[in-house]
Amino acid sequence: MIKRHFFLVAAAVLVGLMAVAAVMRIAFAEEEGGQGGPGGRGGPGGGRGQAVAVAVVGQREFSDQIRVLGVARGLRSVNITAPASELITRVMFRDGQYVRAGQALVELQAREEDAAIIEARARVAQAERDYERTRTLADRGIAPRVLAEQALADLDVARASLQAAQARLGDRVIRAPFGGVLGLTTVTPGTLVGPNTVITTLDDVSTVRVDFPIPERFLGSLQPGTPITASTDAYGAQTFGGRVALLDTRVDESTRAVIARAEIPNPGGRIRPGMAMNVSVSRGLRTSLAVPEAAVQYEGDAAYVFRIVGGERGSTAQRVQVEAGAVEGGFVEILSGLDAGDRLVGSGLNRIQPGAPVTPAGQGRGRSGAAAPAAKAAR
Repeated sequence: MIKRHFFLVAAAVLVGLMAVAAVMRIAFAEEEGGQGGPGGRGGPGGGRGQAVAVAVVGQREFSDQIRVLGVARGLRSVNITAPASELITRVMFRDGQYVRAGQALVELQAREEDAAIIEARARVAQAERDYERTRTLADRGIAPRVLAEQALADLDVARASLQAAQARLGDRVIRAPFGGVLGLTTVTPGTLVGPNTVITTLDDVSTVRVDFPIPERFLGSLQPGTPITASTDAYGAQTFGGRVALLDTRVDESTRAVIARAEIPNPGGRIRPGMAMNVSVSRGLRTSLAVPEAAVQYEGDAAYVFRIVGGERGSTAQRVQVEAGAVEGGFVEILSGLDAGDRLVGSGLNRIQPGAPVTPAGQGRGRSGAAAPAAKAAR
């Protein structure tokens, strides 16, 4: 009987303790809901919301640019070939060597040409002796004057034959037509080459030419001397400056574009012929409203931002559709939908819901109690 009463009393005490715990839990939950929980879970428009970086809508210069793809070429480029089929006897250059205009590169076999020169020199010597003898006889009146004139003509023919033989021998030495850098070669003494055999390449790369197409509607704003900037994937974000040198005289009927040629200084020869170049042609500057790229959210063809709107119970994020323009230097041009000075959520837009309470950085305190730094306004 005593045990029975003991268990009843223990059960009653346990039920009482559970009731007290439930009451205390409800009281704490109500107090927590009134003050707003961690992370700003209070109702819309009240309490402390999520801390966000702030971007301020400001003015910024944007440039109207034409962006096209072009191909780099040397200022002068040529394939070095032989004038006739012949064996190489000497190679007088190294791969990648810089050569001057007229410098000898390759010597071809010239046994027939050497023999022709010996023969031509002998004929010249004989013609000179005949002319001197005939002229002396004519001066003495022993021989007619016409024979002396004929001997002089024969001497001129012999000298011309010697010059032709010397020219043919000169053709057996292949020289650089202009100064530049030689490419790779596979020829050696003993290699048989001909007019279709590329002995090596020669490029003048002190300045490079870049040919690129321009739509005909831009012809009115483009002329020789217009500055351009070019870049290539080989050098990342580095750009090279140049100017439009020439515009082609014809517009392509199928593409409705004209070929423009720009010249770009190339000290050190970093740009090589054949490189693909991304060419940008500036058409002037304009000043427009701008916001950082991270503050813009895209859905299909539409663009949105979250504008920070103040109220009696705190700030909220209002989703606003905007008309976006050019993107340049990490900023987006805003054509309509915002005013200068508007404050926006600067980043982390995927964590923001329309109408959600937010705390602009610098206006609240984090867990450590220090004020969060404010984001810089768009300049």
